Amino acid sequence: MLLARCGFGADSVRIRWTGGAYPGRGGGRIGPVSLDWQSYLISLLVVGVLALLLRWAYGGRSRSLVERRAKSGHEDEYGLLVAIASPGSFVEGEVSRQRLLAAGIKAQLVTTSDGPRLMVFESDEVSARRLLAS
Repeated sequence: MLLARCGFGADSVRIRWTGGAYPGRGGGRIGPVSLDWQSYLISLLVVGVLALLLRWAYGGRSRSLVERRAKSGHEDEYGLLVAIASPGSFVEGEVSRQRLLAAGIKAQLVTTSDGPRLMVFESDEVSARRLLAS
């Protein structure tokens, strides 16, 4: 038999199992469970902080921390990189990129709005063009 006494405010709930051994745990009494306003306030505060954290992480378009799909731009929108070749396919571009990497020139094959482009830094532009021309 299960006896329970409920109280509000500073009182606490006491639950006592009187039907022999308590099922599953070896029997006996369950201690008091505190139901005061501080527990409710803390749990509400934790839920509020988590809600604010999720809103910050997944917030609007300009301040979201979640990575979005990259947009392809024109070949002049890649900062310090300069387009040195416009291969017909990605396979041709990767072969050219591997030739440049073997020569010690850092190169990237990027997808622009104008098609695939082979990009290198401005300081390597002349030597990369010479290597690809030969």
